Amino acid sequence: MKIRHIIGGEEVDSLDGATYDDIDPYTRQSYATVARGGDGDIDAAVTAARRAFDEGPWPRLGFAERGRLLHKFADLIEQHADELAEAESRDMGKPKAVVAGHDVPRSAANIRFFADHARLSLAETFPSDTGHHTYTRYESAGVVAAISPWNFPMMLATWKIAPALAWGNTVVLKPAEDTPHSAAILGRLALEAGIPQGVLNVVLGFGDAGAALVKDPRVDRITFTGSSLTGRAIASAAAANLTPVSFELGGKGANLVFDDADLDNATDWAIRAAFGNTGQVCLAGSRLFVQRGVYDEFLSRFTAAADAMVLGDPARQQTALGPLASEKHFAKVSGYLQEDKLAGATVVTGGHGHDWFIRPTVLTDVPADAPVQTDEIFGPVVTVTPFDSEQEGVSLANSTPYGLSAMVFSENLHRAHRVSAALRSGNVWVNCFFIRDLRAPFGGVGDSGVGREGGAFSREFFTEPKTVTMNITG
Repeated sequence: MKIRHIIGGEEVDSLDGATYDDIDPYTRQSYATVARGGDGDIDAAVTAARRAFDEGPWPRLGFAERGRLLHKFADLIEQHADELAEAESRDMGKPKAVVAGHDVPRSAANIRFFADHARLSLAETFPSDTGHHTYTRYESAGVVAAISPWNFPMMLATWKIAPALAWGNTVVLKPAEDTPHSAAILGRLALEAGIPQGVLNVVLGFGDAGAALVKDPRVDRITFTGSSLTGRAIASAAAANLTPVSFELGGKGANLVFDDADLDNATDWAIRAAFGNTGQVCLAGSRLFVQRGVYDEFLSRFTAAADAMVLGDPARQQTALGPLASEKHFAKVSGYLQEDKLAGATVVTGGHGHDWFIRPTVLTDVPADAPVQTDEIFGPVVTVTPFDSEQEGVSLANSTPYGLSAMVFSENLHRAHRVSAALRSGNVWVNCFFIRDLRAPFGGVGDSGVGREGGAFSREFFTEPKTVTMNITG
C-alpha cells in the first residue's frame, strides 16, 4: 500500500520521490509506504491553497453552499467509518472499536457542527445616536496551516479543518509522521464530496515539512496541537511573518477526589482519564490527588480497576489498551519507569512493559519534584498523592507550568464551584471527564497553549473581523 499527498486536488508522490515506512505498533512491522514531503511539496500545497483562496469559488460560495458540501463530507466520513478506523488503528495502535465508536462519529460531528455554526452565527451591530451605523463582518482569513498530532489523528485534524473550511479558508494539513493514513483519506473524501481542488491539501512527512509550512509568508493562520517544545519553535517561526497562531500544547492534568465524592463514579472516570488511549492524551488526569479520609479506599478501588484493564490486539473488541504509538514513544515512557526517574516512588501496580505495551502503572509516595510528577509522560502512568485540606488540594493541582485540564470529584455543590474557580486550567470537569460542548472555548493556560478554539472562538481565529461604520444622516 502507498499513501500519497493530496495537493491541488490530485493524489501525488513527493517531488523528489522520497518515502518512509508506516509502522503498525501492534505488529511492529511496516504496513504501508508513505510519501515523505519536503520543501517543494509544501510550496506546491501552499501555492494550490493560495490560488484556491484568491481565485477559486470556495470563499465566495456562501455559508449555505459551503455547509452543504461540508455535510456531504461528513456523510462520507461516516460511510467510510471502517476504512478510517482500520487506518487509525494500524497507524497508532488504538483499539479499532474505539476509533469506530468514538473518533469517527466525533470527526463527522466536528464537520457538521462548524458547517452549521458558521451559517447560523450572528454578527454585531452597535446602535448610535450620532447619525452613524456600525456593524461587523467576519471575513475568511486566507490560507490555514493545520498541524495535527498522532494521538487523535482524525478527530483533531477535523477539529482544525472544519472551522477553517466553514469560514471560507483554504487549508494545508500536515499530520504527524506516525499517523498519516486517515489524513490522506480525509483529503480524498473532501474531493469526493465536491469541495473544490486546492481547498484541502494534505502533505505527509516529518518535522522539516512542518517547519517549511509554518515559515511560509503566504500562510495566514497556524493551528497546531502537540508538544510545548514544538509549539515554541512554531511560534518563533510565525513571529517572523506576524502570523496568528492557535496552540493546544502539553498537559499534566490534575484530578482532585474529595472525601465526599461518589467513589464509584470517581474511580470510573479517573480510570478513563488516566489510561484512556493508553494515556496518550494531553488532557489525561495523570496526577491524582485524593483527600486523606478516602485515600486508602480509593487507591484500592483504582488499582483493582487498573489491573482489570485488558491489553492486546487493537483489532479485538475486548481490548481496552493497545500498544504505545511508536518505538520512540515506548522508549520515552519506559524511561520514566526507571529508578532514577521514579526518585523513590512506590510502584503499586504496572511499572513495566514489552513489545511497545506498558501496563497501567500506579505510583504512590512520589516526591513533588520527581520527573514522573512534573513531566508530561504521555503514557499509562498516574501518580496518586493524598491531601488534607481543600486549599492544599488546589495548591497541589496548580503546582505545574501546564494548565490544560483538571477534574473535581465532590458531591458538595459549593465546593465544586469554589475549586473550579481556583484551579489554573483552561478546562475543568466536575464529576466527569472529557465531556465536550463544541460551542465552548477549548485550550490551555501557561505551557498548555495559546488562544482558544470552539464555537465563536474558532470564528475569531479563522476570520478577519472587520468593522464597518456608515454615515446614515443622508
